[in-house]
Amino acid sequence: MIIGIPKEIMAEEKRVASTPDTTEKLIKLGFKVIVESSAGAGIFYSDDDYRSAGAEIIDDVAALYGKADIILKVKEPNYNVKAGKHEVEMIKNGSILITFLHPATPSNHAMIRALNDKGITSFTMDGIPRTPNAQKLDALTSMSTVTGYKSVLLAANQLLKFVPMINTAVGSIKPSKFLIVGAGVVGLQAIATVKRLGGIITAVDIRLKAREEAISLGAKIGGFDVPSELATAEGGYAKSLPADWIEREREILKPLVADADAVILSALVPGEVAPVLITEDMIASMKPGSVIVDVSIDQGGNCSVTEAGKQIVRHNVIIDGLQNIPGRVAVHSTWLYATNMYNYVENLFKNGDFRPDFDDEIVSNSLVTHNGKIVHAGTRKAMGETN
Repeated sequence: MIIGIPKEIMAEEKRVASTPDTTEKLIKLGFKVIVESSAGAGIFYSDDDYRSAGAEIIDDVAALYGKADIILKVKEPNYNVKAGKHEVEMIKNGSILITFLHPATPSNHAMIRALNDKGITSFTMDGIPRTPNAQKLDALTSMSTVTGYKSVLLAANQLLKFVPMINTAVGSIKPSKFLIVGAGVVGLQAIATVKRLGGIITAVDIRLKAREEAISLGAKIGGFDVPSELATAEGGYAKSLPADWIEREREILKPLVADADAVILSALVPGEVAPVLITEDMIASMKPGSVIVDVSIDQGGNCSVTEAGKQIVRHNVIIDGLQNIPGRVAVHSTWLYATNMYNYVENLFKNGDFRPDFDDEIVSNSLVTHNGKIVHAGTRKAMGETN
């Protein structure tokens, strides 16, 4: 069975789905591995590094897609300018695709349907459940750790202010105020990073345990109590709140947003479109020069005006919709992701016969398309499909 590792094509994406080390491990599992030439160049892995690991190097990406039974990627399929084709078009009918698909995001629905139409069995790395058995495979947690760290640095870089308190001969400069919306893995790492930089931190989350963890890292909590049956899903993830509770959350956020110098938006519901929590009226209330970094943009965004992949200015507030933040920390992101990916593949084919174990909880939760059907619950909900 042949595993193909194409070069990622998203703008500024330097990560790769397999390192020479994990490639060697995949080969030891019995797979043949083919790698697109220069796939690892962005993080300083040469073609010779992959050859030394036992991989075959292929220059023609269309040929790689045509040969591979399994494609391992980092980001969702997109149009490949060099090949003049969409990656979905190049993937072999009936093959397997494993990557971050973000399948519930409306802009990805056409791509998901195209995968389904080609009979491709696809798995999304953001669908892995948060269970003890899944920890080594949990790429979402790995990338969220990177995102939380980098998002704060992005915000700090765009603020026209110091982050920590600075004492000078002419007086003291007050520290910047950061509001962290969503205290999951992204939010908790963001809190830890702001603390290291010396900023003032307020965090908001609908889950009691998440709020307790935020407090333990030094954040002040702004928020409200939501019944646990509404707020927390199995595994500790946030649930999608009913519309009236979303409106309550917006009301709680209004004064906190107005008071913040920087807002990190990371409120996510796994496998679903991100809730819109920040409206344009709230942006208008912010201090000139304030910054919003909407890291939930890959799932639609927590801010109503965020534009995917763009930085815009509204009411003298910078709103950053930068996608693929982990790609800006590509060396460590790749090491984490490639390790998660190897563990995922090993678990997927743990029966030893190169047939996916669809009865496995990790596999079934991350399965998106199979046998001509879109089976991922969050995706079907986002598409309005109930049958």
